[in-house]
Amino acid sequence: MVNRVVQGRQRVDAVRLLGWLVLSALAPGAAHLRAGWRRTGLVLLSCYAVGLLGLLAVVLSAGDITSLLGSLVDDTWLSAITFGSALLGVAWFALMVHSFVVLRPGGLRQAEQIVTGTLAGLLSVAVLAPFAVATHTVWTLKQAANSIFHDAQPDPQAQGEKLTERRRDPWAGRARVNILLLGGDADDNRPGVRTDSMNVASIDVRTGNTALISLPRNLEEVRFRPGTPMAERFPDGFRLPVDPGGGRSDLLNSVWEYADAHPEIFGGKRKQGPEVLMDTIGYTLGLDMDWYALVNMWGFARLIDAIGGVTLTVEQDVVFGKYNEGLVKAGTRRLKGADAMWYARSRTNSSDYIRMHRQRCVIGALLDQADPATVLSRFTHVAAATKELIQTDIPRAMLSNLVPLALKVKDAKVTSIQLVPPLIQTYDPDWDKIRKLTQKAIRESTGAQPVTAKTPTGTPTGIPTKSPKATKKADAPTQGLTDGCGRL
Repeated sequence: MVNRVVQGRQRVDAVRLLGWLVLSALAPGAAHLRAGWRRTGLVLLSCYAVGLLGLLAVVLSAGDITSLLGSLVDDTWLSAITFGSALLGVAWFALMVHSFVVLRPGGLRQAEQIVTGTLAGLLSVAVLAPFAVATHTVWTLKQAANSIFHDAQPDPQAQGEKLTERRRDPWAGRARVNILLLGGDADDNRPGVRTDSMNVASIDVRTGNTALISLPRNLEEVRFRPGTPMAERFPDGFRLPVDPGGGRSDLLNSVWEYADAHPEIFGGKRKQGPEVLMDTIGYTLGLDMDWYALVNMWGFARLIDAIGGVTLTVEQDVVFGKYNEGLVKAGTRRLKGADAMWYARSRTNSSDYIRMHRQRCVIGALLDQADPATVLSRFTHVAAATKELIQTDIPRAMLSNLVPLALKVKDAKVTSIQLVPPLIQTYDPDWDKIRKLTQKAIRESTGAQPVTAKTPTGTPTGIPTKSPKATKKADAPTQGLTDGCGRL
């Protein structure tokens, strides 16, 4: 009978020991207070309370979660979070081990010592694990951001002045920013960059409302801004002799490649393609372009795989490949990266304009389905794919402003306009009409509702605009980014 009572007390003691360990994991210092280490316990609890209050103060001072997330992608903050998370993880692990020791498990029977020691070890590892995951995730984000976005190295004084000004107004007084989104198909077997997908995202920096302006790849006799080297070489528009095989190398999608291949036009400066194409499209639309982002098509497929695929309604069977090598079957289902990529870019038995419609649907589906929870749960895969996916001139320092803006876009109204036939004839473009349609779309993008239309079109933006005006529906129909998807 006595032995049973003793065994019962030992079991209670073992349970209490584990209970104090769990409490110490949630409130560091609790086990030390229980064991009589009052000063150590109070110091640990005080540090913990101060840390929680400091974290709360940071969150409250940020104003809103988007601003906080923007601040956290700053390179200095990412480095601090990486180091701090690793340090806290190791410290908390050591604290759990020490908490177990000060609770004097030696008073337990040997079997209970083994059990409590094992459970204490598992609990210590469990406490360490979130910090290890956080450290790895933040480090991966830092590496990805620094590999994609780059900053020039101006003189320190000028850099300091720009930083101060950017903190006051990151958009330099502009109501909108214009980003050129390009899809390129360069690979090891095809040197050079052909921008087969060209869209301008014009974003209201206050609301996030976005107009997506799509330009056809086969726009002919493209005009260049007067006074530029390309305008001097092609004063009457971009026109070259027909290729030996009968193809054309003087369409809008060839501007980047041509500029890169002819550095002599630019006084020997190389890799002028991105800047020339940005300026050309900006001049065509009557907008000032801020930055560009080139998406490699195969990297795009890897990104879709990284988020686990994308659900799309394929209106009819889409054949792809020069010799009909593959098929994306009709129906609604979750597509893997390769199928989604071919659905977006195949022109077999189709046309450039139907392809542009499908590209718009894929972009809309990604915006709808790539929610923060999905991205975070597969973050390592997404970051790895993104590093191979994007080439851009967006400055690294602007990332802290663009992240909150991107989160606004995610929940804002996104409308689109496609400058394709019959609206615009690609073989004989009406340049004044293109600019007028662009400005009209900009005005409409500020309205409460986009105009419904059968033709996929949208609302560009890029400069401060006046209040919305009523416009004729037939002139430039606009619609939401996913309107018309699932049917043709």
